[in-house]
Amino acid sequence: MREPSTASSEDLPTLDDLFRAAVFRTPQAWALVDPPDRDRFTDGVPRRLTFAKADEVVTAIARRLRDFGLPADSIVAVQLPNIVESVLTLLGVLRAGLIAAPLPLLWRRADMTAALGRIGAKVLIATQRVGSVDHGEIAMRVAAETFAVRFVCGFGDRPSDGVIALDDVFDPPADPREPIAPAERPGAPADHVAVVTFDLTSDGIIPVARSHAELVAAGAAVVSEVGTIPCARIVGALATSSIAGLASQLMPWLITGGTLALHQAFAAHVFAAQRMAEGSTLTVVPGPLVPSLCDARLLDAIVGPAAVLAVWRAPEQLATSAVLSDAVVDIVDLSVFGEIGLIASRRAGGRPEAPALEPTVPVWQEMATASGVGATRTAGGTLALRGSVVPRHPFPPGIDRADPLRLKIDENGFVDTFYPCRRDREIGRLIVTGPPAGLVNVGGYRFSLRDLEATIERIDREGSVVALPDRLSGHRLAGLATDREAVRRALDAQGANPLLVGAFRERRPTEVERNSDDASAA
Repeated sequence: MREPSTASSEDLPTLDDLFRAAVFRTPQAWALVDPPDRDRFTDGVPRRLTFAKADEVVTAIARRLRDFGLPADSIVAVQLPNIVESVLTLLGVLRAGLIAAPLPLLWRRADMTAALGRIGAKVLIATQRVGSVDHGEIAMRVAAETFAVRFVCGFGDRPSDGVIALDDVFDPPADPREPIAPAERPGAPADHVAVVTFDLTSDGIIPVARSHAELVAAGAAVVSEVGTIPCARIVGALATSSIAGLASQLMPWLITGGTLALHQAFAAHVFAAQRMAEGSTLTVVPGPLVPSLCDARLLDAIVGPAAVLAVWRAPEQLATSAVLSDAVVDIVDLSVFGEIGLIASRRAGGRPEAPALEPTVPVWQEMATASGVGATRTAGGTLALRGSVVPRHPFPPGIDRADPLRLKIDENGFVDTFYPCRRDREIGRLIVTGPPAGLVNVGGYRFSLRDLEATIERIDREGSVVALPDRLSGHRLAGLATDREAVRRALDAQGANPLLVGAFRERRPTEVERNSDDASAA
């Protein structure tokens, strides 16, 4: 499925081209490393794969998918924790000539059914267990409710009935077959859609498609700020289910051909041991965690040049982050505006700066940043972006004629991020001033506050849910109900996100609440 491009991409590589190049250069170098505590949260022993072995697995996954007889550019949804299978599966999907749609790990039946139905996914790949949750069973229920899904595949022990086991892709084939040839498509291969992620507006979930060229541009923007040497050994704590994880971890790894060690966030002692064992030169972590990790000396350089990539899913928080003038590694901040765009900038003197973008006035004299992003302020006072890392077309093709829930692109190519912004006349730039109206951000997971309130009201007319500011996660959800446990059971039965279910857990009353109860009794 090709998306027209405003610039020629004939010479740009696809993601599979980048991976094949790394395999050719250093087949025996370490490519992917599992979290050392993998057995704590999912099935299987921790794996460490060379590029040659990873290439074998990618080919095996691609061959399995092709054996399903799917048309080119069919969509394969992937919901996996931060393990080597998540990266290998995404690359296998692309090698098979299909489109990958990685899903957030905390999405449950309600979100998955809504999202997969919108994009017509044909395959769903999950793991059997994440913690105590049976994701294999969830995947089968989603498939039963989503007409388009024809195959459910899974990694892990004792797959659910109906799930096609994939663990054997790690076993060497008894009769090696010919390598899989790249899918033939018209035009430049890099212009075709590679990945679909999902943005959330106050109106609902919107699929956002990116071509290989746009993903390469996003990765190159990060590498240009971080530097090639620090990208040699990456330890990353972000999932690949969003542009934030793809641009900060997957793409720098593919572009530089280094080693990517994955961490399932967040266990501090495991994280520290993992960085030491891998000799990490680039550490990718959520931005709000950086000050406390620096204070605990968990981000210090281990050998040679090193950097920390601080990823801000709530970029308005960056300006109020702590000054880290005594940090012993370079810090690069990555401000991420939902699934629309991102800006990478190296800190000077350890001092964070709010995302500041050169306004494009007039639009045909665009002064893009080094990240390949141009900006403007909409009539509604929000930030709109365009450029090489910003998606340029609604997805699926034709949705703009039939569905109001779609990516909206104006006649000049700008996409509204819905982040409010102001023009700083002294520096001549646009400054983000807050989060999008009506949205709640909990550790990178977005919720529509209106939808949350409506969901709770349907279950308990006296119940309510509020979003409280939180320094680390942006917000945290707190629920009130006459019977918390009943609301929890109802939400769980509906397949609600566990962050919402957890908002109604029993909690100890605070001293203020106890005093209030005592006063009422008196």
